[in-house]
Amino acid sequence: MKILRRYLSRQIIGAILLVVLALIMLFSFFDLIYELRDVGSESYRLPAAVAYVVLSIPGHLYELLPVATLIGTLFVLAQLVVHSEYAVMRTSGVSIMNMAWTLMRTGLLFAIATFLTGEFLVPLSEQAAKKLRLEQTSNVVAQTFRSGLWVKDEESFVNVARVLYDATLQDVRIYEFDDQYRLRTISQARQGKYVRSNRWLLTDVVQTKFADGRTSVARAAELDWHSVLTPNVLSVLLIPPEKMSLWTLYSYVHHLRENHQEPRRYEIALWNKLIYPVAVLVMILLALPFGYMNVREGGVSAKIFAGIMLGLSFHLISRLFGHVGQLAAWPPVLAAVVPTAGFLALAIFMLQRLERR
Repeated sequence: MKILRRYLSRQIIGAILLVVLALIMLFSFFDLIYELRDVGSESYRLPAAVAYVVLSIPGHLYELLPVATLIGTLFVLAQLVVHSEYAVMRTSGVSIMNMAWTLMRTGLLFAIATFLTGEFLVPLSEQAAKKLRLEQTSNVVAQTFRSGLWVKDEESFVNVARVLYDATLQDVRIYEFDDQYRLRTISQARQGKYVRSNRWLLTDVVQTKFADGRTSVARAAELDWHSVLTPNVLSVLLIPPEKMSLWTLYSYVHHLRENHQEPRRYEIALWNKLIYPVAVLVMILLALPFGYMNVREGGVSAKIFAGIMLGLSFHLISRLFGHVGQLAAWPPVLAAVVPTAGFLALAIFMLQRLERR
């Protein structure tokens, strides 16, 4: 059995790596074509575009690993069936459950690789890619509102006109209220740079104070400002929630809750981050019944096509549940778990039917 496990693991790992390489090359080619339209604008040149595409590879790798696992495993199992190797294994006493356990052990390696890639490699590469592109083009992080970024900071509301790629704040306005929700001060600064420990250094500050029915104005070349804002919090402007690290997501959700803001989108992303590596195991388990069934109705190409359709279906359904869960105010854990649980139930059902044959 050990020899069989090593043989299957070697074949499956090789096939999955080959599929991953093919998919990465395909997506990188499309990314490069997309980036070529901006080459020549500002200081954005072809080497920078290529560097941006290369830095985007870990993000594609993280998204494609479950699909690649399914396709690669389907290919290997279909080959085993076509060459009657699977029939020999079954007659030698290898049950469906033994095969499933062998596949799960191999899939565990890719599940761990998926988690490590999404947790450590993707956030760093995505942030570096976005900073590179911003540095070579507009240098300004795009904002949702025309007036810039608005953030609630304890008893204050902060408006930042522009956030640069290095987390420098430009045209900062801080509206501070008292416990009776009365406006106490308005601070305007030309620029803010992060120092350390939630402290910012504001420059060219004009501070207007409202007290006892009077208004006073003070000016300062520099002013220390303590805020819950940090470059890590601002990094949410650069990286989509699905590609943040668990710690960044958890910190930002905590920040939103403390300031009584809606954290559902980031909570769903947090749960998806925890569940996504499990999807690799579900996909490799789902490949077993699909790789064996309907041997005479379709060859290897048909099974690979089925694997692509299954993988795309899982990817689209996961995205759909994330958006619907956000709009319909579902519990975040429900929006994240249901797609994976549904495909797992499908895999178990098909394995039971295959075992009864």
